[in-house]
This record gives sequence, structure tokens and C-alpha cells, in this order.
Amino acid sequence: MSGMRRRDFITLLGGAVVWPLAARAQQAAMPVIGVLGSGFAASSAIFIEAFKQGMSENGLFEGRDYLLDVRWAEADYTRFAALVTDLMQRKSRVIIVTTIPAVRAAQQIAPGSW
Repeated sequence: MSGMRRRDFITLLGGAVVWPLAARAQQAAMPVIGVLGSGFAASSAIFIEAFKQGMSENGLFEGRDYLLDVRWAEADYTRFAALVTDLMQRKSRVIIVTTIPAVRAAQQIAPGSW
């Protein structure tokens, strides 16, 4: 797992908050998992790879079983609302967030979906 132990991966997922979105009448054939991170793509790639590894260890593979749509705020928390809106427009079934401000933005954008 590229230097990251299984326990570290479980800890990482324990820190993420997964918010299911409301069921939609028309859903894509393959579920979209949205990820909303507060940092930068380059410095956070290890977390995305760990997530994919954990999914594959449980028999779920990106491109076959789900699509991963990752958005980064790049340390600009004012971008969260727009990023959540983008993820919802992609009909993400869940959005994984890593910070409380991201949770609050998601709750404000779609209060009836939680």
C-alpha cells in the first residue's frame, strides 16, 4: 500500500465524513463517489491512492464499480460551496469530506439531502 499500512488507511477513513445524498430519480449506471478535500491534489494524492487501495481490497474497483470525482479547495475554504455544487451536479451518491468547514458547506448547499 505504498508505505501506508492497513491500520493507517482505516484511521484515514475514520477521519473522513461520508454524507449520503438523497436518492435521485435518474442515477448514472455507475455510482459516483465525490471527494472534497481542503488541500492540494499533489500533496494529497497518497490519501486518494489509499482510498482506492482500500476499495480494491474489498472488491470494488474504480472504473468498473464506481467513478471517483475528486475536488480540491487548495486551502481556500470559500471554494467549498462551489465544489459541493459541482459534485452534486455530477450526481455523486456520496461525498467524502475531510474538514468541518466542508461538512458545513455541504449542509448549506443541500440541506434537504442529508
